[in-house]
Amino acid sequence: WNAYAQVAGGEPRRLMPGVNDLRSLVDRAPSGSRGHVAVRIPYATKQGNLSVRSWLRAPHAETGEIEISGTAMTVRGRVYGTALADTGYVEAVRRDEKDAVRRAEITADGPEFSFTLPYGPLADRGAGPWDLWLRPVGESGPRVRLARLLDDVPDKKAIFTYPVVPCVTEEHGTLEAGPYYTLDNDLSVRVRETAAGKGAGA
Repeated sequence: WNAYAQVAGGEPRRLMPGVNDLRSLVDRAPSGSRGHVAVRIPYATKQGNLSVRSWLRAPHAETGEIEISGTAMTVRGRVYGTALADTGYVEAVRRDEKDAVRRAEITADGPEFSFTLPYGPLADRGAGPWDLWLRPVGESGPRVRLARLLDDVPDKKAIFTYPVVPCVTEEHGTLEAGPYYTLDNDLSVRVRETAAGKGAGA
């Protein structure tokens, strides 16, 4: 959303941000009792104007700490607006091939959860992005996109960066994989050719 000031008799003019105290946005933990999470983050555009990014997720799966170990990542998170069941899991869906799905079991403790996702099965399909979804109760329940929204960073992609690791495959050689946040602050995994591989194919 772009913020304007309407002056009587004049054209709307873009507002410039002053001092923004965003401390209340950091590490928020909404109750989720309303069944949704509403987020609004003010920020300055590249031109120095005031804008606001907003999301409304019902339910919502907030990601937190991400640990990289070997050729796998472990993600911790919290769900809002729904409950977790023993039948819940996370699924990675290849963006350009929706029937390519890999599951990861979750460990739940109340609304909090964690899961470990190996990169190998993703890399075996070749280069391409995979989007991550939480199925809180399994196939019979909602499908919730994993995202990081509850802080004061409007665009996570350039701020929250993670290392990539090499993955050796039989059909595609050595690829590299790692997590990243999309332009919508959703969590995905990128599988791509290595710099050496791109050079060899040039």
